[in-house]
Amino acid sequence: MHFAFTEQQKEFRDAVRQVLAKECTTDHLRAAFESPAARTPRWATLAELGVVSLSVPIAHGGLGLGLVDLVPLLEEAGRVGLPEPLLETTALAAPVLAGLAGGSGSAGGAGSAPGADAATVVRLESIAAGGMAAAVGTPGPVSAPLAGADGADLFVLSAPGTDGPEVHVLESGAVAVSPVSSLDPTRRLGLARWEPTPDSRVATGALAASIIGRTADRAAVATAAELLGLADRMIGLAADYARERHQFGKPIGSFQAVKHLLAGAQVKLEFARPAVYGAAWALDQSEPEVLASRAASRAASTAKAYASDAATEAARVSLQVHGAIGYTWECDLHLFLKRAWALSEAWGSAADHRSRVLSSLIEPS
Repeated sequence: MHFAFTEQQKEFRDAVRQVLAKECTTDHLRAAFESPAARTPRWATLAELGVVSLSVPIAHGGLGLGLVDLVPLLEEAGRVGLPEPLLETTALAAPVLAGLAGGSGSAGGAGSAPGADAATVVRLESIAAGGMAAAVGTPGPVSAPLAGADGADLFVLSAPGTDGPEVHVLESGAVAVSPVSSLDPTRRLGLARWEPTPDSRVATGALAASIIGRTADRAAVATAAELLGLADRMIGLAADYARERHQFGKPIGSFQAVKHLLAGAQVKLEFARPAVYGAAWALDQSEPEVLASRAASRAASTAKAYASDAATEAARVSLQVHGAIGYTWECDLHLFLKRAWALSEAWGSAADHRSRVLSSLIEPS
């Protein structure tokens, strides 16, 4: 397969990079560490650019594009450590709602709640306008902490039901959130407590199971994309520091050992990139073929494993190059280290996804 981004995709990515370079500096990140918020003026700017609405169907105010179009933008979000929940809102919640409203992966068959489409359309339009930020979780009513839960306007959650798994969509007033301390406070972790009701239920049974599985795959690839950007930023910071820091009268970047460290991290990053891009393409192309969906799930797990490895290696190497100063508040590196360590475990660690690939390969078709 020959794969390359189109000129339009690259131009969109470059435009987002320029905006984020101004709107999400390390000073902005430090402010977000002190006072995390789900929606900020920066979120409104991203909405005006069409970034937030990328996965929302055109009929509901969005761009109607796929994961392949979103991945390079998520990579840019990772590069700057974007505090806002672009991944949760645009990569996860919006596609679920789009399917429920009758778009790709329509939930209009058995298992959809009566009247769900009308409410879903309103929510999609609000997301497209930058009026909602979402949190997404798949475990159940009492779950692990959810990224973006503290301050989210919309929740897409799952729960066990009498006829199998269920998917529920609730607005903030129906969910009690207990903030959870985190190494990276900009992720705004929270425990969501809620009561499943017929009114909040949008899918049950096989349809719900499909939505949950599909969302987990998208989450793996979207998280992997952010990890690519984080790894690239950390390697860049380490290389810059190696040029500036002198020992024995020479920049430490001139020492072969330091060169090898950085080169090794860069190699892992370059191997991870095509895996992430290919997985995004596979997920966009997989529906409705069951076998293709299984292959796409394997591609998603492979991408997450590669990206988690690349980011953790970049974090290790960049911290080693910086030395003890890399831990300090004054050094920019820690802002990205913390996000990389958190995301490398989010939506499944590298070990989890390798196990998932193995299980998929040995299970009968």
